[in-house]
Amino acid sequence: MDAIRQAQRKHRAAIEQTYDGTCEIYEQKPVKDPDTKVTSHKEVSVQAEIPCHLSFSSTPPAAASGTATDVVETIKLFLAPELIIPPGSRIEVSQQGRTESYGQSGKAAVYSSHQEILLELWRGYA
Repeated sequence: MDAIRQAQRKHRAAIEQTYDGTCEIYEQKPVKDPDTKVTSHKEVSVQAEIPCHLSFSSTPPAAASGTATDVVETIKLFLAPELIIPPGSRIEVSQQGRTESYGQSGKAAVYSSHQEILLELWRGYA
């Protein structure tokens, strides 16, 4: 068992060396205005400066059809396995000098060394 745990730690360390970005997680939370005493939902940051890595892959475009060609792009976020990113959160990722907002498009695949979350470009809260 010790050999397996040691191998898992080394695997996690190797994956974490690829983290070349950071992300911040935002959620809609009820916030009470201190003056009006009215509660409304506001976007608040719940986790920040999380080391991560974005991976992009595309499928080749289908044959052109008249006016447009659809290209399917897969965006995958790699981060530590112990983090919990609630569905519906906005995830702002800064990597390679650029910052972009994404939404979670699927349930996280969690492994002992990391987790992978499929993302899509942010379109707003549901």
